[in-house]
Amino acid sequence: MLESIRLLYSTRLGRAYLGDSLELLDSVPTASVNLVITSPPFALQRRKEYGNLPQHEYVDWLALFAVKIWRVLAEDGSFVLDLGGAYEKGRPVRSLYNYRVLIRFCDDLGFNLAEEFFWFNPARLPSPIEWVNKRKIRTKDAVNTVWWFSKSDYPKARVDNVLVPYSDRMKRLLADAGRYYSPKKRPSGHDISTAFSRSNGGAIPPNLLEIPNTESNSNYLRCCKLTGAKGHPARFPTRLPEFFIRFLTDPGDTVLDIFAGSNATGWAAERNDRRWLAFENERRYLAESAFRFAEPQDDGCIKSLYRLLMGHETFGVHIESTQRQMNLWKAEQGVEL
Repeated sequence: MLESIRLLYSTRLGRAYLGDSLELLDSVPTASVNLVITSPPFALQRRKEYGNLPQHEYVDWLALFAVKIWRVLAEDGSFVLDLGGAYEKGRPVRSLYNYRVLIRFCDDLGFNLAEEFFWFNPARLPSPIEWVNKRKIRTKDAVNTVWWFSKSDYPKARVDNVLVPYSDRMKRLLADAGRYYSPKKRPSGHDISTAFSRSNGGAIPPNLLEIPNTESNSNYLRCCKLTGAKGHPARFPTRLPEFFIRFLTDPGDTVLDIFAGSNATGWAAERNDRRWLAFENERRYLAESAFRFAEPQDDGCIKSLYRLLMGHETFGVHIESTQRQMNLWKAEQGVEL
């Protein structure tokens, strides 16, 4: 069981484990996870410090994890996979690796594609430089494919949990339906009834998720700067996992990220009252991810927490207990809180 493996830290609802996800997955009970959501190292041509694989090896490598995810996933559970696009080496031609992942998972491993999503990051810098900035023959790559896989045809899902605000035009229609709206059959064949003018608390979101990745003043980054930590170089915004956590799970369900990195998934799960598990093979990234859960406090406490988590013999740190112990020590020493 996971309790006997290297638990680096825990919180009220979650546990962060240090190690190879392929090994850690073997210790997760069968059908115990409601949502696996992750963003693995992408199959890019340029090697990154977080350990991405070359494209020709990538699909086989990722399929090893998917087989084990199938076992731990509840029958009505979901597996959400964020994959960035890439180009073929030395050519202005797109790689199909992310689509090959999709086909392999569905045709060979038994997953269903419940729905495809696309994460649009308007803040992404123009890339790749050769084709976009220098030769100017391609537009910037600003969209990731996000595959929503399921084991069954009817995975748990509730779109009411992720409604988005109505547009100004829709608000005017709801305020005065008689003036702006009349039920009728559209040229497309859709029969628009009077129910269309009834407010449902928000609009159904599209499968294009526009979420800028512009984190700049979070407690995570502040603490990284304070401790001299670099922070994870490929963080995704917490709004991305939060959307799927709210959409595909209920409070008390379990969410797993097998490539946790800065643990944006765990943080999103915690603040939405879901239990979470985070697996990460790099101790530095996992230790830094604890900053997301450390309440803002004096700089000395943050530095002490980071040193503790980076200690080779340290495991099983409970973040909230650690904060209470530090505050108690400060009170005993007469240090102003």
